[in-house]
Amino acid sequence: MRDVVAPLLEEHAALEQQLADPALHADAALARRVGRRYAELGAVVRAEGLWRSAVEDVEAARVLAQEDAAFAEELPALVERADATAERLRRLLVPRDPDDARDVILEVKAGEGGEESALFAGDLVRMYLRLAERRGWRAEVLDAASSDLGGYKEASLAVRGRGAEPAEGVYAALKFEGGVHRVQRVPVTESQGRIHTSAAGVLVLPEADEVDEVDVAPQDLRVDVYRSSGPGGQSVNTTDSAVRITHLPSGLVVSCQNEKSQLQNREQALRILRARLRALAAQEAAEVASGARRAQVRTVDRSERIRTYNFPENRISDHRTGYKAYNLDAVLDGDLDAVLASCARADEDARLAAAETS
Repeated sequence: MRDVVAPLLEEHAALEQQLADPALHADAALARRVGRRYAELGAVVRAEGLWRSAVEDVEAARVLAQEDAAFAEELPALVERADATAERLRRLLVPRDPDDARDVILEVKAGEGGEESALFAGDLVRMYLRLAERRGWRAEVLDAASSDLGGYKEASLAVRGRGAEPAEGVYAALKFEGGVHRVQRVPVTESQGRIHTSAAGVLVLPEADEVDEVDVAPQDLRVDVYRSSGPGGQSVNTTDSAVRITHLPSGLVVSCQNEKSQLQNREQALRILRARLRALAAQEAAEVASGARRAQVRTVDRSERIRTYNFPENRISDHRTGYKAYNLDAVLDGDLDAVLASCARADEDARLAAAETS
């Protein structure tokens, strides 16, 4: 394991020197890439330090145990600690998703279930906003199309982290949210108290850097402006501030109308478009490379569900990991830590097993 770790420690030290050079920060995109890699390797450096310290303690205890039986009694606990730190380091050395430290563009869309599905989509949006608040992330609604009863037909959110370490990266946590979420409850539109099932889809995209990763040529874009719809107010329904951008080569279309100015809506739409184009390129590359990258569900078919929210039983169930708990009210208030941890653990186990068999 030392042979595997050594070059990573050298890379971390070199990146630390690079980050200390003021010239690096003249190139914002390069500085972000270097910072992300430095943060990712930081977790490995810390784990290696704990493992090395634990191994040294075991070796010292074995030597001292030859002269003092008290050290022999401590040896099993020290060996257990060394084994635990070795396992932690081994898991960190398994190849990770290179996007884990990135911020995300998160899209929620109502699916089957009509107005009830839109209300549930609104619940999901609020859940993610509360999760961001709990974790100290910055979240903003880039664009949203409201339903008649106050839900969302669709909404796009940007969620940005604190820039700490990849273990706390936004995409590392939220990438498991991509898929179809099913709800079972009595809708507000139901007069006879019958439980209905509906669904909403979630798509999680790692946010692309503006310049170096996704080259969006102006000639490839068709930009249309139109009058915003929705509740009245200043600059709403009175000016052509809403923007629709069509990426001609791919056919992707992004619309934004939440901001007051046309320029702001254009910038928000471009952020979403860059993220979608980056995800599209990654998906195409994965398909060429025999599908190594796991695809997210892009339809809103109830049969493709990843999770069920059962209101009568206050139950949350994740169908990928078997996780089940009866604290749905807390989950919808943003307390997703246990749910996300079950997904992260299952993903880590799968990567570790794949690495051991390769």
